[in-house]
Amino acid sequence: MAGKYPTSALGSSTAVEDYLEQILELINSKGYARVVDIASGLKISQASVTNMVQRLDAEGLLKYEKYRGLVLTNEGETLARNIMRRHHLLADFLKLFGLDEQVIHHDVEGMEHHISPPTLRAIEALTSQLQRQPALLAKIRGQMDA
Repeated sequence: MAGKYPTSALGSSTAVEDYLEQILELINSKGYARVVDIASGLKISQASVTNMVQRLDAEGLLKYEKYRGLVLTNEGETLARNIMRRHHLLADFLKLFGLDEQVIHHDVEGMEHHISPPTLRAIEALTSQLQRQPALLAKIRGQMDA
């Protein structure tokens, strides 16, 4: 999947990951994903989406029928779920510190494609511990305000 796009920690391009994440979000919320909806969600042209969707079809990550829509393959859905899980974990971690939603969104978009699996596991463990130790979290948040 490497090529002209930067490669993420999962080995796929960041563009591929953005598309798969958007497609899965659309399927989860609407029950389907169409080129026009993907283009709207990613704020790019329908022609660009069509080109990428054809590429993802060729790579076996989805099945695309022109004018009908698309569905993720098992491989595509697994990758999309991992991307979405990583996104939510990073957002949940940053929310613990009371950061502004726009800051969280911006930072997660910047980090999510580049964080390694070991670092993600460390953040997951830390998030879990901080959620169980509100006094420690309050202490950390107090240091942030100082």
